Amino acid sequence: MKKKLIISYNRIREHLWFRPFLFCLLSVAGALIAHQADGIGINDIVPNIDKESIGGLLDTIAASMLVISIFAVASMLSAFSSASSTATPRSFKIVVTDDVSQNALSVFIGAFIFSIVATIALDNGYYEKAGRFILFLFTLILFAIVILTFLRWVDRISRLGRLEHTINQVETVASKSLSAYIKNPSLKALTINGIFPNENAVMANSIGYIQHINLEDLQSLAEEFELKIRLNCIPGKFVHSNFAITHFVMDKNKDIDIDNIRKGINNTILVGQTRLFDEDPRFGLISLTEIASRALSPGINDPGTAIQIIGSHERLFFLWNKEIENSNETEVVYNRIEVPEISMEDFFDDAFRPIARDGADNIEVMLRLQKALNSIATINNLDIKENVIRNSRDAYERAQKAINSEHDLNILEKQCIFKNE
Repeated sequence: MKKKLIISYNRIREHLWFRPFLFCLLSVAGALIAHQADGIGINDIVPNIDKESIGGLLDTIAASMLVISIFAVASMLSAFSSASSTATPRSFKIVVTDDVSQNALSVFIGAFIFSIVATIALDNGYYEKAGRFILFLFTLILFAIVILTFLRWVDRISRLGRLEHTINQVETVASKSLSAYIKNPSLKALTINGIFPNENAVMANSIGYIQHINLEDLQSLAEEFELKIRLNCIPGKFVHSNFAITHFVMDKNKDIDIDNIRKGINNTILVGQTRLFDEDPRFGLISLTEIASRALSPGINDPGTAIQIIGSHERLFFLWNKEIENSNETEVVYNRIEVPEISMEDFFDDAFRPIARDGADNIEVMLRLQKALNSIATINNLDIKENVIRNSRDAYERAQKAINSEHDLNILEKQCIFKNE
């Protein structure tokens, strides 16, 4: 249940209206709570704040905040459009959840709502002496928050949607999901081992990408009916109605409604039309590589961005090195479920193959790619080392066909790790 709530919250907070809505509720509550000060006996010790001075301050906030809120929305939409067109449309989900921008818009709209509610209450005699004083303090605090938020937001909006900032945001999100995967590649379940009977297949009930698998509920289902379940998918996998997402076997021959079990298993697997970054470690790598491929297209011709992306990939692959240094055995929590792991070949193909293909004729990009592979090869992981050699060879062979200069090829060849193995 807790996991479901977290997933639902993450989806809701991606909407632009969510935080402004929360701030509006807080603003209304703040304007009304000030009235409670009239009943706690502090009228004799607080200064008498003139109603007109509070009203003037509230009118100023009301008049300015609506204009600034409209300006903020327009600026954010422009940044979102820029991120989608200059980077990749997949980055939109990340840019739209920018905390600073959403908080700024929320404060601006919340301040506007506060001023309207407080003005109406003030004009209708809702506050006495103590209430007016507390309302005045709330208004001053809100005014200070608005100014500080606006200054911070101006700095962020100047960078929001810019290509370099978008790359950093995508890399940060990719790093979180990839780190979580490296720590628990089998998602705290069992890794696939041995032959598994295929007679009880569970077909997907919709077409799309696996977005989330509720292993906790799946484990409970397996314990209830004494099942062993083998997943045939993980988040990021595209499935269709003829695809077996799982197979299961029963510990004992029991009279169980198989269709009911299939329905229960399907209910634990969320399928959507798009991939999500949260639990899909490959999606971050793919999104970064899409930015590099766009930059290497003839119409844009920006090899510097591709080189920057290669650096991002290098940092992400070194997360395996960090995990090796802090390696601990992962506790198996879901002992009735087997989960497939992502092959290292898929990670490398997502990160480097499109760049090697689209940047094959650019010596600077190819040199940076080979140097990055040399760096990644220092990680104490045999699987990584094998894929480094494979990708190094593939990139060099592509460059051989695209680069006409023998001098450039000789320089590139010296950087190829597969030549030294």
